[in-house]
Amino acid sequence: MAGRASAPAAKGFALPQVPKILVYIVGFIPAVWLFYAGIMDQLGADPMRYLEQALGLWALRFLIATLAITPLRQLLGINLLRYRRAIGLLAFYYAALHLITYLVLDQGLDMAAIVADIIKRPYITIGMATFVILVPLAVTSNNAAIRRMGGQAWAKLHKLVYAAAVGAVLHYILVVKSWPPEPLVYATIVAVLLGYRLVRSLVKKPSPRRRPA
Repeated sequence: MAGRASAPAAKGFALPQVPKILVYIVGFIPAVWLFYAGIMDQLGADPMRYLEQALGLWALRFLIATLAITPLRQLLGINLLRYRRAIGLLAFYYAALHLITYLVLDQGLDMAAIVADIIKRPYITIGMATFVILVPLAVTSNNAAIRRMGGQAWAKLHKLVYAAAVGAVLHYILVVKSWPPEPLVYATIVAVLLGYRLVRSLVKKPSPRRRPA
């Protein structure tokens, strides 16, 4: 969920460096507020559902922010690469909080009901699969894992973040069901970010050499 291990120093406009711990502190502010609002009974008529969906939405937002870092550097020269690992881990942490809220507050750790939900409800199946994808990315988002795996293998593994982003946005669309504009906006953003990478990889792909006559 971070950048390539062996990438050269990025060119572009480097913003004033902010301690990474500050990224985590600011990143967790929405979660702290949501749980505080839940305790104070300020989350509306269905607080559990609101909390669950809001945490999942923040996970998607941080995933999108992770995907946006490379285009921002390549197109606008804004260099945020040093924060990509932290932002990616925030996406995982919010996804974990989203899942815990579902397992504990929604289902009361009733494993039979949880398994039935996973089998019968496609949005839960996709959500669970997406979380499973995020787990190895989070576990290997450290320098020790990069050294153990090697930069090339590590970079290939972390391309799974693209599948996670697609799964997260599909999960969101299926959860809301009524097709309001907000999930479609997120789906469009994910499609644009992934489409940009696809087009760039095709443009940079070397053409096969012609054999001499």
